Amino acid sequence: MARRHHGDVTRPAPGTGIKLHFKDSKGNLVKTIEANEGDDILSLAHEHDIDLEGACEGSVACSTCHVVLSPEHYDLLPEPSDDENDMLDMAFGLTDTSRLGCQVQLTRELDGMTATLPSATRNMFVDGKKPTHH
Repeated sequence: MARRHHGDVTRPAPGTGIKLHFKDSKGNLVKTIEANEGDDILSLAHEHDIDLEGACEGSVACSTCHVVLSPEHYDLLPEPSDDENDMLDMAFGLTDTSRLGCQVQLTRELDGMTATLPSATRNMFVDGKKPTHH
């Protein structure tokens, strides 16, 4: 498989992809999508118009793509890098199953995972203006 870049998302044929559920901070389902192996949560959120900021565009320089994952799926992921842990320390509403969406790439074993969006984000780089996605 060719190396993919952050934000490079191709939608799978319906019924063939890895299911990912997005919930809001109150636990209400926002949207269920299908994704391909190797897609990251931040890129998928942007592809499907889900309100997950990602101010640094996946360069692990902010915590605005912070999501809370379902515990049973969190344990299937590789450990976060030191850079990711440093950014997570600044995330609003940090939990034991928090990750940066830009750093979580989907695999078949993550089928059915839930990513819950926090009620707010902390962004040191932008003054309330939403970035445009390229």
